[in-house]
Amino acid sequence: MSSSKTQHLVADQTGISQAASLLRGGALVAFATETVYGLGADARNGAAVAQVYAAKGRPSFNPLIVHVPDTDSAQKYVEWSDQAQMIADAFWPGALTLVLPLRQGHGLASLVTAGLPTLAIRVPNHPTATALLRAAEAPVAAPSANPSGQISPTTARHVLAGLDGKIGAVLDDGPCTVGLESTIVTLAPVPTLLRAGGVPAEDIEAVLGCPLAVPTSDTITAPGQLASHYAPNAKVRLNAKFADFGEVFLGFGPMKSDLNLSEAGDLTEAAANLFDYLHRLDESGKPIAVAPIPMTGLGAAINDRLSRAAAPR
Repeated sequence: MSSSKTQHLVADQTGISQAASLLRGGALVAFATETVYGLGADARNGAAVAQVYAAKGRPSFNPLIVHVPDTDSAQKYVEWSDQAQMIADAFWPGALTLVLPLRQGHGLASLVTAGLPTLAIRVPNHPTATALLRAAEAPVAAPSANPSGQISPTTARHVLAGLDGKIGAVLDDGPCTVGLESTIVTLAPVPTLLRAGGVPAEDIEAVLGCPLAVPTSDTITAPGQLASHYAPNAKVRLNAKFADFGEVFLGFGPMKSDLNLSEAGDLTEAAANLFDYLHRLDESGKPIAVAPIPMTGLGAAINDRLSRAAAPR
């Protein structure tokens, strides 16, 4: 449900109630989570889910993540296992998405899974998101609230810059704290990392007691796997020691730069700043050079987003 003007709601009890009512009525509502702002639709409503794809310009073969308020709710839609319980106990609520087989009679729109027999599902760790999910009394399909392939939004301003007039409302609860999308893991046939994200792979491996495999094909089985994704309009050059003439420079660690993800070299701070700083530098209209980022911990997810932002398109 698009409107000529998107409502800008404050994340108080009134705003949450209004947002929940819009979701129940089939409208699209962008809302804050700890990772990025999601573009929510009732996952049982095929027409509403179709509008998510239309508003974003998202390919219909790219599945969506469903957000629920707690683990018990998740088990209504997917087949559960001991490994799933281990991961949920350790990381939910939080920045981790599980891809699990759909439960028979799940009642979700087929567009949510892009026709796959599995569902990507998450319990967000954000009080406003949790309150909205409980008030809506619905599983909410919510990819990032931005035009498909562009930089993910970590503020309501980012959402409105890309989707104003195309969605019902944005529920504004300030900047996101993690700033990177969720890590995505599937458990069958073996635990496999489908997308690096807000929970480092090493932490998941420690809980499972085994290494995470990597996908062996290019088949899309979860969100965030497109080669070109999270991209600014400007060209992006990675692992740069300095900016060439005409470029703006995104630094990391103690160095001279136009914007610095973390002068202290803190990867958590860098993750939280990544998309906001890419938005800001993209507004300059100049190519963006990016300093090297370590591949440890959250650095793996940051480098994943940067490599997709820099991919040919």
